Amino acid sequence: MAKNVAIIGAGVSGLISLKCCLDEGLQPTCFERTEDIGGLWRFKEKVEEGRASIYKSVVTNTCKEMSCFSDFPMPDDFPNFLPNTKLLEYFRIFAQKFDLLKYIQFQTTVRNVKKHDNFSSTGKWDVITERNGKEESATFDAVMVCSGHHILSNMPLDSFPGIEKFKGQYFHSRQYKNPEGFKGKRILVIGSGNSASDIASELCRKADQVFMSTRHGSWVMSRISDHGYPWDMVVHTRFRTMLRNTLPRKIVKWMMETQMNRWFDHENYGLVPENKYLMKEPVVNDDLPSRILYGAIKVKTKVKELTETSAIFEDGSREDIDVIVFATGYEISFPFLDESIVKVEQNRVKLYKYIFPLDLEKSTLAFIGLIQPLGSIFPTSELQARWVTRVFKGLCTLPSESTMRASVETRNEKRIELFGKSLSQTLQTNHIDYLDELATEIGVKPDILSLFIKDPKLALKIYFGPCNPYQYRLDGPGKWKEARNAIFTQEQRLLKPLKTRVVKDSSMPSIASLLKILALISIILAIFFNSH
Repeated sequence: MAKNVAIIGAGVSGLISLKCCLDEGLQPTCFERTEDIGGLWRFKEKVEEGRASIYKSVVTNTCKEMSCFSDFPMPDDFPNFLPNTKLLEYFRIFAQKFDLLKYIQFQTTVRNVKKHDNFSSTGKWDVITERNGKEESATFDAVMVCSGHHILSNMPLDSFPGIEKFKGQYFHSRQYKNPEGFKGKRILVIGSGNSASDIASELCRKADQVFMSTRHGSWVMSRISDHGYPWDMVVHTRFRTMLRNTLPRKIVKWMMETQMNRWFDHENYGLVPENKYLMKEPVVNDDLPSRILYGAIKVKTKVKELTETSAIFEDGSREDIDVIVFATGYEISFPFLDESIVKVEQNRVKLYKYIFPLDLEKSTLAFIGLIQPLGSIFPTSELQARWVTRVFKGLCTLPSESTMRASVETRNEKRIELFGKSLSQTLQTNHIDYLDELATEIGVKPDILSLFIKDPKLALKIYFGPCNPYQYRLDGPGKWKEARNAIFTQEQRLLKPLKTRVVKDSSMPSIASLLKILALISIILAIFFNSH
């Protein structure tokens, strides 16, 4: 008999978990507290308790070829970076294609997930839900938590002396929806992450003046990279990952700083990170530098104190303020789970490979999407779900508790070394390294050396081209016969929405391209001889 799996949440991670369960012959039931799919990416005019909230203008930071599900490319006429409405449309097409909606119980809130009486021998869970004021309980063989980590606002008001005296308006970025109602205001945005940068860039079109207060600074990059290609198709390649993992740290840090300052000098704009050699997630924003350049946004230091009508900064400067937006992130929270099952400490949960709790007799509880890769979350959640469903089915096994515990501690030490101790970086991980780690567990990591012999053209694409999700469908469990073709046609889907005006093709190999090829050959030879 197929195992019954409870899935909590029908956002990105919940939808792909549903499909992965069906692919493995499991019987899923998804509980979604709202009336529709989409989770974080479904915009609503009003903030709702218990669900993620976005502003109307949110656009993806990762492009469609790097963010699609691995056996379901996005339509070729979709833009490369998707407004939230367009991404939601993709989710609807995906759900319809694989007939997922019939497995979702909408407007059903999970109140409690607890061990069944015979959990130690069966690994079963009792899931208590509420719908229309009525509670129900059902027993499942396994549970996949897909509720995300953008629900509980982090509002560190204790760090802002005088906030109780401030007579203006203040709120968390979760409450922000659009710039209407802020005309002529002097606005202070606390933070310099993606939300802070988006909101500041949007508000400055209406406001009298916008200020951004940052403690640590941020690297800022554009969605547009070399030759107009999406940044992640240029940055996330296996070749670049190999260089980062092979070259001395000093060289890697220098390369990173040089790359980040190619667009503009961050020091001149007051944005340079306090510790610029940490691999902190960069901000992806096409407007921020220009808004700073013409004075619509002014970057400030940390707020020292607030008065009734103004903010005093660490550098002694003072600005009159009408509105404060706290873009200060979120706290991880699972109100339906007891601390004896999973405990959040310093905004961190100890999970094996960011997925499995360590202290359970049976590994039948998994967290999907509780991670912040330096790349798209979609293929990450998918590989997590593919692995988890095979663990539930008994096709993949986990190591001993002691081995998992040691792995968690080692990973955390490495995370701190790479990304720092900030509570906002507790879920951070390298993108391709983590994808390959999960793919190895499943048995779907591309064998580059073998491919160089059997299919050298494909091997070159995989190694030097974008590391897109299709690579993990070429072979092994879940093999998709169209994966190779999807890899070779990705540029067609990338260019289709751009070429809305027919122009005469005047392309020819440039000297710059030839020099890049020669430089590439030199680097490969240098690495080869250094390793021998």
